[in-house]
Amino acid sequence: MIRIMICDDQEVVCQGLNAILSTADNLQVTGIANNGQEALELLEKKSADVVLMDLKMPVMNGIHATREIKLKYPQVKVLILTTYDADAWLFDAIRNRADGYLLKDTSREMLIQAIEEIAEGKTPVDSKVAGKLFSQLSKHALPGDTTLGKDLADREREILKLIAQGMTNAEIAASLFLSEGTVRNYVSAILEKLGVDDRTQAAVLALRFGLVD
Repeated sequence: MIRIMICDDQEVVCQGLNAILSTADNLQVTGIANNGQEALELLEKKSADVVLMDLKMPVMNGIHATREIKLKYPQVKVLILTTYDADAWLFDAIRNRADGYLLKDTSREMLIQAIEEIAEGKTPVDSKVAGKLFSQLSKHALPGDTTLGKDLADREREILKLIAQGMTNAEIAASLFLSEGTVRNYVSAILEKLGVDDRTQAAVLALRFGLVD
């Protein structure tokens, strides 16, 4: 059972999300907060695996709340669920260790799938904002562990760069004149060396820490 906390300042949104999530057998809403401060206070009393976090809220916004949650409860996953797709919100959310980013017009099925993925350690990002996210991160690469990615071969680094640009295996294969099977093998090796579970995590990590030009 995945335990979920909803954090949104609009009561109708909270009620709607609660109703949607209650239809899934493997999801349980353990608390509802109307701002980031309430979410932090609730986490002291009630356990949650995933927090669905709005961004623009009174008292404490979603960015600040995400930062505080990840500092105090690093095991808790934060999935941003917002109407905002502006670059500044995206970049700030990732910098403050948000684990995923969805827009509120996402379907019920995609929302539930994203929650399941984030609980497994994956990084769901709405396809409508993924390109902006990667572009923004590439302009603001952050210094990180100097050993990260040092064992990547030149070809793996080249493929990682294309992954960060949002290219599929088929597109990478065509671009580099390789078979899709060969690209899949490279991608698997890249994920293992970076210690991540999926392509999105690899791309975010690469751009965040300047592993690609």
